[in-house]
Amino acid sequence: MNSSKVNSSNLDNLSKEVTSNLKPLDLARLSLFQGCLGCLAVIFAGMLNRIMISELAFPALLVGGGLAFEQLMAPSRVLFGNISDSWPIRGKKRTPYIWLGTAGFCLMAIISIPLIFLTEQALRQGELIPIVAFSIALCGLFSLYGLAISMATTPYLALVIDLTTEEERPKAVGVIWCMLTIGIIVGAIAISITTQGLDGVQDPTSLQPALQKFMLWVSCIIFIISIFACWGIEPSQSNKQDKDSSSSKEVGLKEAWSIVTSSKQIIIFFTFLILYTLGLFLQDPILESFGAEVFNLPISKTTLLNAFWGGGTLFGLLLGGLWITPRLGKLSTARMGCWMIISSLILLVASGFTSNVNGLYGVLVIFGVAAGIATNSALSLMLDLTLPEVAGTFVGVWGLAQAFSRALGKVFGGGLLDLGRLLSGPESPLIAFSFVFILEAIVMGLAILALNKVNIQRFRQETKITLQTLILAELD
Repeated sequence: MNSSKVNSSNLDNLSKEVTSNLKPLDLARLSLFQGCLGCLAVIFAGMLNRIMISELAFPALLVGGGLAFEQLMAPSRVLFGNISDSWPIRGKKRTPYIWLGTAGFCLMAIISIPLIFLTEQALRQGELIPIVAFSIALCGLFSLYGLAISMATTPYLALVIDLTTEEERPKAVGVIWCMLTIGIIVGAIAISITTQGLDGVQDPTSLQPALQKFMLWVSCIIFIISIFACWGIEPSQSNKQDKDSSSSKEVGLKEAWSIVTSSKQIIIFFTFLILYTLGLFLQDPILESFGAEVFNLPISKTTLLNAFWGGGTLFGLLLGGLWITPRLGKLSTARMGCWMIISSLILLVASGFTSNVNGLYGVLVIFGVAAGIATNSALSLMLDLTLPEVAGTFVGVWGLAQAFSRALGKVFGGGLLDLGRLLSGPESPLIAFSFVFILEAIVMGLAILALNKVNIQRFRQETKITLQTLILAELD
């Protein structure tokens, strides 16, 4: 009888929500890190992507495949999440891993420029062994970059969950993802201003020094801002807290994985995240090339495509979080956002047939609004399907789904474009791009079918039983 009371007491303490430790100013400062990620992402997925394909004549499949290796490191998110749950460094569970990961991806960003141009030289000379060697090296660099991103971002989102109550988390995530979008916009504008003198330049000896200087400055600034963003926000773990927080010590990777695999709802939502993210980002590696080849836009203008998309996304995040989701609910809002994305992709194809640049900008704003509305509700659902006791591990699993699908998007986006070109011929670039956009809309339709099967209450019931069983086994 006494043992039962002790077990029940421990389970109640384990399941208790943390009190809020994240003040508004601290939330604003913490969100700067997400802004830095957005800025760096637009450089890799946008500017470097376009330059490799359009200016340096890299095969689209090589570019998409190389960038996909960043996402192929996604399984490490589960490991890093569980490590940050279980292994504090100097009393901090999250911050040290965020800083180590930041140092890693900033270094890889700097190294990427010379390696890209060495690969271009090998491709231009046409010698097989150097081509293979530098292509493998480029894929390896993107793999290390992805590993560092995983090390930083998984503990980062787990830190947000640690420091907020259940009621505060949707607002916190909304602010953080808005800052991600702001980072994308700022990065796009900075690239546009910096690369104005490079319009029409295809000579590697002129491109490399300018890009190397730009990447060095950006990486240093991002590293400094990331240190400032997380400094002093995470409370230290005292010895008493460590003893009371048995979840962080007793739920290892094996036990955490048992919880993750205990509910069919997790598999359903995992599938939805893969399809949704793929349906949102299949155009990611080819969007700027779409502007370059179909609308004849220079580098400085195609980079702005991300700014229009990002501005719409920012508005959609705010609109969804503050007005639509509270009224319609998370599931209904997510469905509406997905249908809006499908409509936007169809409009994107139509804009190519009209060859109206202003129409393209308008469609991208609509696309961004749709993405913001759907993303806000999807992230809120993700938080509802996360147990605070093993937040790092769950965040790793959801991050794995998103990263895996983004990797598929980079590979399939470039590969499907090459296939579309093969089917339509070099004289019809619009047909090749439309081929990709229509397939992307079909994938988003499949995401809606998976979303219709998500049940939050069933998830909570199934995982709670597994968690209690594991805890009781440890206490006995």
